[in-house]
Amino acid sequence: MKQHETLRVVPARYPLRLLGAAFTLFIAAAVVQSVAFNPRWEWSVFARWFFDPIILEGLQQTLLLTLLGSLFSLILGTGLALARLSPSWLLSGLAWAYIWLFRSLPLVVVLIVLYNFSYLYDTLSLGIPFTSFSLGNYPTIDVLGQFPTAVVGLTLVQSAYTAEIIRGGILGVDHGQFEAAAALGLPGRHRTFRIILPQALRTIIPTAFNEIISLAKGTSIVYVLAMPELFYTIQMIYNRTQQVIPLLMVGAVWYLVITSVLSLFQYYGERWLARSSRREARPALWQKLRLRFGRAPLGPVRS
Repeated sequence: MKQHETLRVVPARYPLRLLGAAFTLFIAAAVVQSVAFNPRWEWSVFARWFFDPIILEGLQQTLLLTLLGSLFSLILGTGLALARLSPSWLLSGLAWAYIWLFRSLPLVVVLIVLYNFSYLYDTLSLGIPFTSFSLGNYPTIDVLGQFPTAVVGLTLVQSAYTAEIIRGGILGVDHGQFEAAAALGLPGRHRTFRIILPQALRTIIPTAFNEIISLAKGTSIVYVLAMPELFYTIQMIYNRTQQVIPLLMVGAVWYLVITSVLSLFQYYGERWLARSSRREARPALWQKLRLRFGRAPLGPVRS
């Protein structure tokens, strides 16, 4: 028997995996052919309107609504989540009632009620209840226009879901962390914002970004306010030109772009938060593609 025998390495074979990949490619090719080469999709009309200034103005409104709705709902949702976890039964009960109410109401109902708020109340005043003392009165019709109504409605509804996401993330932190933070003698706000919430972020981020993506698509509901966001603008155009399918595809592709950008933010946010849990950082998305399809070596992975 030879002292150094050459071993022949035989790669493992996965016939079912290859069969599944071939079937997937077949379906993908059939879909591409049916969409790209069917003249009834009217891709020339799609190209004509995709970067039209009117469409871009509606896209700008959609992005602004998404940004403001996400920011304000995060602030309000954090306060609601902390109130739900408060030992005070009054704060906890009020926060629970708010979350229960706005998770139960459809967004379109909230928007329509807010838009007709001036019918219910002529003015808004800041003062002491059940007294005549008031710091000022403001006509409701001047306060809640189309854009403020959309932002307030999106914030009220979205903050209820955000509060539950944040509360679940906080409850997911090991109880020993609460005890360790208390043993350090830190004030309550420092324990919450410096120790507990940073650890809860790894649980909160994925679900929170799902809600932001849902909010970006949910902005299309504000068409009931006749506000010229992306979907309402597309509706106005195809009602005039009767080119329904290509204009709907314009909106669909722009929503795909928004979702893809938000997904990238989510990916790199999760990667940044996970940097302390591994000795070596995960390769970035472009590095994985380079390793998979490129000829050059991956090189050192940097966090």
